[in-house]
Amino acid sequence: MYLVNARERKNLPGRKSDVQESQWLMKLHTYGLLRNSFRPSQQIRMMRTYWRQRNDLVQAAGRHILRMQKALTQMNIQLANVLSDMSGMTGQAIINAILVGERDPHKLAEFRDPRVKASKHEIALSLEGNWQEDLLFVLKQEQDGYEFCQKQMLECDRQVEQYLQQREDRSKGTPLPEEKRKGRLKKKKGNAPQFDLRGELFRMSGVDLTQIDSIDVMTATTILSEVGWDMGKWETEDHFVSWLRLCPDNRISGDKIIGKGRLPTKNRVSISLKMAASTLRRSNTYLGAQFRRFRTKLGSPIAIKAMAAKLARLVYRMLRHGMKYVDQGAKFYETQHRNLQIKQLKWKAAKLGFQVVQAPAA
Repeated sequence: MYLVNARERKNLPGRKSDVQESQWLMKLHTYGLLRNSFRPSQQIRMMRTYWRQRNDLVQAAGRHILRMQKALTQMNIQLANVLSDMSGMTGQAIINAILVGERDPHKLAEFRDPRVKASKHEIALSLEGNWQEDLLFVLKQEQDGYEFCQKQMLECDRQVEQYLQQREDRSKGTPLPEEKRKGRLKKKKGNAPQFDLRGELFRMSGVDLTQIDSIDVMTATTILSEVGWDMGKWETEDHFVSWLRLCPDNRISGDKIIGKGRLPTKNRVSISLKMAASTLRRSNTYLGAQFRRFRTKLGSPIAIKAMAAKLARLVYRMLRHGMKYVDQGAKFYETQHRNLQIKQLKWKAAKLGFQVVQAPAA
């Protein structure tokens, strides 16, 4: 039995009625004209189910936060102007106090965390509004929904942790690599799992994908839960990039590109890699320098897609061949690119009958 992409079958002509359609599909399958789609193993599908459920809960919690902010704004409570995150410690403490019955702005401002940039006076000014019963009811409903989503996420974390602990240890006794500090030290994300997910992923797959710049533990989990650790399904890294629809869509005839198209996709791995590639803009790494050059030359959308394909190739090499990623730094890339430009200039000058001589340093 094959799982076939209906879009690919549309390229083959045939009959259109239901009965004749089934006969036509059987005939195509008999002749080997239907290509089987990728389907991960049962173990990976279990992990994928848990992780997709957790991502759905994260999105649902975000929608509850937006509706809470809308209810506060309708009551003229401009809490979003002084707090960047309503789901943080200060925001949740103030909302819970409001739901209990506290209305004094200065007492509510006492819940301010020392890390909040806004002062207590500024927070108190943003808490002066009209407390309407209907909007307070909506606020309570959304807060209960948000807390329920958080509870469900904790249950998903326990299930994922239990599942990973039952998998085979592929690290072969290799110690977990030291975690890389990527840019400025940021606070731990509120939606991050509450257990050592990075260590469990390393034990399950045998490699640490977070060593690649811009790939965090959440992106690594998405990759492993969608495609698994066995890259033998794809013959080469080019096949893997093509399956992710991150390759150029060049229409070639007679060794000439006669047109270029777009390759839209809803593949979760592709979307995660594009989001990871977009964070390389300020990264002082080899990949960051390469992304900035692509962005200047090709534009941001094409550069993001190209760097996502680069990340996909690195992931394939690590999972397929067990390679280790070592960042050589932005300075190394800039020096390498400069030497390549000098080599091209010398070749062009020699072709025109000139010679390029490097000027002595000042």
